Amino acid sequence: MKITNIEAMVLSVGEVDTSRADGTQDAFVVRIHTDDGFVGVGEGDTSPYVARSIVNMPSSHSIARGLADVLIGEDPRRIRPLWDKLFLASYHYGRDGAALHAMSAIDMALWDLLGQISGLTVAQLMGGEESRDIEIYASEVMPETPQEVVKIATKVVNEGFTALKLGWGPLGRDVGLDVELASAARSVLGPGRKLMIDGGMAYSLRSAREFCERSQSLNLFWFEEPFEGDDFRTYGKLCQEVGVRIACGEAHSNTAPFRQLVEAGVSILQPDLGRCGGFTIGRDIAAMVREYSASAVVIPHCFSTDVLLAATLQFVATLPGERLIEYPVTSSKRAGSLLSREFTPDNGLLHLPEGPGLGIQLDDAEVNRRLVAE
Repeated sequence: MKITNIEAMVLSVGEVDTSRADGTQDAFVVRIHTDDGFVGVGEGDTSPYVARSIVNMPSSHSIARGLADVLIGEDPRRIRPLWDKLFLASYHYGRDGAALHAMSAIDMALWDLLGQISGLTVAQLMGGEESRDIEIYASEVMPETPQEVVKIATKVVNEGFTALKLGWGPLGRDVGLDVELASAARSVLGPGRKLMIDGGMAYSLRSAREFCERSQSLNLFWFEEPFEGDDFRTYGKLCQEVGVRIACGEAHSNTAPFRQLVEAGVSILQPDLGRCGGFTIGRDIAAMVREYSASAVVIPHCFSTDVLLAATLQFVATLPGERLIEYPVTSSKRAGSLLSREFTPDNGLLHLPEGPGLGIQLDDAEVNRRLVAE
């Protein structure tokens, strides 16, 4: 069996609002075709135009190659050797960032292919399912006013969600306003639902500490990414000084940064399967966290299309302990699924698909509607 073609696709819902930290407005999706007629699907959460160039570009020399050029003719079942080969082939311009994001999409598609070939779900390929029903949390950009927060939270509660995360937007400019916004969400959610706040890298150590202290009565499930992801020292200080659990990791690729976050005391590790290196590296991160921490848990970041959601669902189904999946409820996400059978929340849960691989089929008409030509 050989890889015969790789489609690197930029998809968009239309005009992008660059004032919003909303990764559901466009997407990078790949389809990998084999000579036996199998097609694997994957997604990288990145700048789709950059990732498309990384896949399609002509090779310059032995460690600056286009990823498609590396993969054509290879056996798609050799997933880890192919990951290593791609990493070396992109070493001159990659090792992190967009190159790893493009590799994440490819890795995801290869696991989807392997599942289809073997008749197993990706979760089964990775060692079996801990659960087929996974709790989801609604995820939305923080609006500017408490009144808007109340509208979002009310809609989330009415739709049966048991958890809500709000982030970015105005957060970090005024701690008093931040507490007011979070309090508005808690007033609607009540004491029985989870509330998470994503700081959007907008805080100093002092303001993050103040926010945590002033929001103690809100019982935050976690406070996410108040600082830049590489600021391990400041994360370490905050984790020592506050009682709320701190979450981080969505921007990181490969395993080394997650080891540093664990050592800093971060409780919630958030690899994004569309950025960290795909299933191959996500599995390594989960194993590392189990080895080096008795309390930290892996709860992946997932804020893009239903392709990434399907992959994250397969991954989370294999994890022990707390199992949660991020479910974007932004207007662009609600514009339509890329899948022929859309995921439908059921009382705050998503169910693992029955089919092999990722268990999904793309809706070709919707893909073609969103496709951005080169």
